[in-house]
Amino acid sequence: MFRSRPLPARTPQPRTPRPLLIRTLLARALLARPLLARPLLARTLLPILLAGAPPGATAALTFDEAQQLARQSAPVLRAQQASVEGSGAALASAGTLPDPRLTVGIDNLPIQGMDAWSTTRDSMTMQRVTLMQEVPNRAKRDARVAMGQARIERDRALLAANRVQVGREAALAWLGVHYAEKRQALLAEFRRENRLLHDTLGARIAAMRAMPADLTMARQDALMVDDRADQLARDIVRARAELRRWVGERAAEPLAGEPLLPPVQPEALRARLAQAAELRPYAPMREMAAAEMSELAAEARGDWAWELSYSRRPKYDDMISVMLTFDLPWQRERRQQPAVDAKRREVERVEHEREEMVRRLAGEADAMLAELQAMDAMHARQSGPGLQLAAERIALQTAAYEAGRAELGAVLAARTQALETRMKLIELEAERAAVRVRLAALVAEE
Repeated sequence: MFRSRPLPARTPQPRTPRPLLIRTLLARALLARPLLARPLLARTLLPILLAGAPPGATAALTFDEAQQLARQSAPVLRAQQASVEGSGAALASAGTLPDPRLTVGIDNLPIQGMDAWSTTRDSMTMQRVTLMQEVPNRAKRDARVAMGQARIERDRALLAANRVQVGREAALAWLGVHYAEKRQALLAEFRRENRLLHDTLGARIAAMRAMPADLTMARQDALMVDDRADQLARDIVRARAELRRWVGERAAEPLAGEPLLPPVQPEALRARLAQAAELRPYAPMREMAAAEMSELAAEARGDWAWELSYSRRPKYDDMISVMLTFDLPWQRERRQQPAVDAKRREVERVEHEREEMVRRLAGEADAMLAELQAMDAMHARQSGPGLQLAAERIALQTAAYEAGRAELGAVLAARTQALETRMKLIELEAERAAVRVRLAALVAEE
């Protein structure tokens, strides 16, 4: 007689919390959607997936966050900030007097006769202590103060220019990763569609509706697609490496969102070029050169110094001495004036360099605006008639192939051409975004 054995007690399995389960299902739905529908779906579902995520969940790096991280942690900005702080610390001593000098010695010490080497027998022997202070003229000290203040302003302007440059490079690095991943996703979709086409070739060959050579052609096409996939994977690794330079370890995080780029207004941009961050250091640089010229010009006035001595004679009365020393710049035309003239040329050099920078920025702005206008027109053509014609060609070649009036090579060529059109669209989007970032950096305010 058989007895039923009691079933072992089942260990209760932890249930997935409902919010986490919903997020998981939404994520699967996002990944299962076709490529063309993903951007809109991602913008809709991504906030839901990220909201309420557990503390250990993987974060995502947005376009604005990449720029903020770069401005906060870039070593070049920390180095420039140290320069600003160093210039500020040095300003306190710019207009101060030199340190005084203390002299201690013995005057008139005999070295022969009965009083040799005695400091107390001879009435002329004195133990002397002297305090001396050099006093540069007021114009020279004021010029040094002006030099210190101009140096601070120059370092601050360089810091602002570097912030703009770092933000621009971080934005370009983020865009490089973003559009490289877009190209990779597009190629992955192309490979999936080609695989479906390849899977039907066996049945078509068996039904005498395709040639065996078509299968070989399809395999060759798959090899070329694999080569391109490896190139795109390499491009992503390179783009991530460039992004890591600016944002550190967060470069390994997935990217989130689309880049938010300001609209380009050519006339307003040209009007604001005079306030470009790259031009700001030139004004304090000119002030530095002018302050150096003023300091050299002050050499013609000469400096002076005072000296106070106390002389002690052990067996006689003590004495004090007071002395004043004055510089006599009697060769001004041969010594001071040439140095002043040389520094005046330095001031002119800074002004000419600024003018050259103004012209260069204006030329770069005009060139980028023309390039952006051309790319906008190309993008409009490719995204409209270009995609329509590519889709129409695929449909016609596929219908002819199904009817036995065309070869598989024509279908593969049409699909490859459509892929190239979509790849070109992504390239145009990447180049347009990069140009907009560079144009925005020209007139960025920090």
